[in-house]
Amino acid sequence: MGIVRLYWVSVVLLFAFHLELAGRALPFDFPFYVSIIVALFLVFLLQRKMIVQIEALGAKVNLGLYSIQLLVLFIYLLSGPGLISLIPFLLFLSVEIMRLTLGRKLYHKDELIHSHTREIEQMNEAFLIVRKERHDFLKHISAMHYMLENKNHKEATTYLNELVEGYKETNLSIQGERGTVAGILHQSYRKGKDNGIEVTYDLEAAISSLPLSDRDLTELIGNILDNALEASAEWQKETGKQAHITLQTSKRSGLFILSCKNYTLPIPNDVLDHLFTKQARTTKSGDHEGLGTQIIAQITQKHAGYLDFVYKNQTFTLQIKLPAILKSVDTE
Repeated sequence: MGIVRLYWVSVVLLFAFHLELAGRALPFDFPFYVSIIVALFLVFLLQRKMIVQIEALGAKVNLGLYSIQLLVLFIYLLSGPGLISLIPFLLFLSVEIMRLTLGRKLYHKDELIHSHTREIEQMNEAFLIVRKERHDFLKHISAMHYMLENKNHKEATTYLNELVEGYKETNLSIQGERGTVAGILHQSYRKGKDNGIEVTYDLEAAISSLPLSDRDLTELIGNILDNALEASAEWQKETGKQAHITLQTSKRSGLFILSCKNYTLPIPNDVLDHLFTKQARTTKSGDHEGLGTQIIAQITQKHAGYLDFVYKNQTFTLQIKLPAILKSVDTE
């Protein structure tokens, strides 16, 4: 967040200087402190509504753009008072708009690449686990056969229970699901288990049957489970109690219903008021900006769905309803 704060400070200073020099186009003069106040006020309004991603451009590009904006100041020296003073001011604004636009586009491209990389890793992990289980299946059968032949029924029962528990974990994630979804479900289940969080999948309808593209589907499920896991982990750490996450799906009256319930620490009202909007803010610690909830809302809206959530007694329940329209084979 340090680079973002530095960005806003530099914008205030540059904006104030340009505003002061461009003010020569006005029929009257106003003090420099007025330019500072105006710049501070406008930037204050902007930073409340805008998430900047200038770090995606890198230091060299940002310094280059700042250099251009500083050089533009010299144009004021060559131009006399009048409307011509607005030209360098407009150039300054154009460079700033270009910086913000490019930064956001590069950030989303980086996020997309990261998302695809994660999906591939999740699919590979799920595939390798299934392959290993298949490879070891005959060995397990041989071991059990040996125990039963030697009348070690209690030992065989214990061994079988452990074996079934391991297969159950994998089956929960891959039953009826495509590779991308199975990878996300399996990784989230394992992540929850590693952190002592109980993750339950009650999937009456396969998530893969949702009328979404592979990309939208993985982003939707991935962000829902990531948010639930992070909120549950923080709640569990704070309270010392075991957290639970329940992901459910069903089909009712032509609608696909997806819901996720998890524990969470108290959420401030001002954060709740803007959840799943473009002004979404996060309650997470660290460098987060609430982008996960924005993505969930955007995908739901894109597919003519309905999103609702309830927060009560430190329990957060998200419910999404989507038209259960059959989709063609996705090629994304």
